[in-house]
Amino acid sequence: MERVTANVFTNTKLRGCNPSFVTTADGVVVIDTPQLPTKAVAMRAEAETHGPIRYLINTEHHVDHIFGNYFFKGAGIVVNHRELYERFMVVFPELDPFAYAYESIPGETAKGTDLDAPEALALWPDRDEYYRDPNKGAIVFTGDLMLRVGDHTFHCLHTPGHTPGQLAVHVPEEGVVFTGDTIFSGCQTWLMTSNVDQWLEALERIRSLDFERIVPGHGPVVPKSYLDVQRSHLLEWKAAVATAIANGWSRDETVARVSFRDRFGPVDIGQGYMLDYIQSRNAAALYDRLTGGTPQLTAPDGRPAEAAAAR
Repeated sequence: MERVTANVFTNTKLRGCNPSFVTTADGVVVIDTPQLPTKAVAMRAEAETHGPIRYLINTEHHVDHIFGNYFFKGAGIVVNHRELYERFMVVFPELDPFAYAYESIPGETAKGTDLDAPEALALWPDRDEYYRDPNKGAIVFTGDLMLRVGDHTFHCLHTPGHTPGQLAVHVPEEGVVFTGDTIFSGCQTWLMTSNVDQWLEALERIRSLDFERIVPGHGPVVPKSYLDVQRSHLLEWKAAVATAIANGWSRDETVARVSFRDRFGPVDIGQGYMLDYIQSRNAAALYDRLTGGTPQLTAPDGRPAEAAAAR
């Protein structure tokens, strides 16, 4: 884990989200968990060297932020926004998040669950056992929530946009905001089923807070000014697709022609193979939303997502 402040630790070098924790005078608060089993186990062990884990806060329902909760059972109270809780590892017709976690990220083995196989494979839970208790929220709330742990305050702020249950966690004593995927730092932004207008509002809400550093959902820690960079990315994506629609382009033509693959930084760690997938899915999702449709999910290889989940 890298040290951001005296009491804030994160890991920006993993495939998946930036899992983090904050140490206080009365224990530790974990914010998001690693998708990879070996990393989740290692993070828990490191966090517990600083004291007992009091809370585990998830910033969104995407599998790379919540899958590792399973390996934190018995370590603190899990905190979820209601919109997140209702989507926590839910199997949709178009996507089984367990199957996605297990199969869709290439690794050094055929199973591809972790770069540290076979250790990860030995840790990998049985699917039915996992779904019986993936360790979702025990505290479930709507709106905002404030937690006080020792000498620290954790403002859990509902900032929908990237996902409906998106949270930002503001820790004023450290001058830090954990934004989850409201910020993609130095890497491609995933829009997919996001609501860009809400996302822009979320950025402004975060801007109103008093802090110096952002621990993003992906990529390196950045200063508050990075809010402008993320805002620009969202506006450019939306404008490009809106222009395509105004020009009479079809959905397929928009997907084929609108791309920011050479802009906005690389793809997040370990997912370079998804660069073109992100462009096509972002363009398709924005096209659907701007024309009043429902964004449709597909797998990274272009097949319908339910086909990938069924493998």
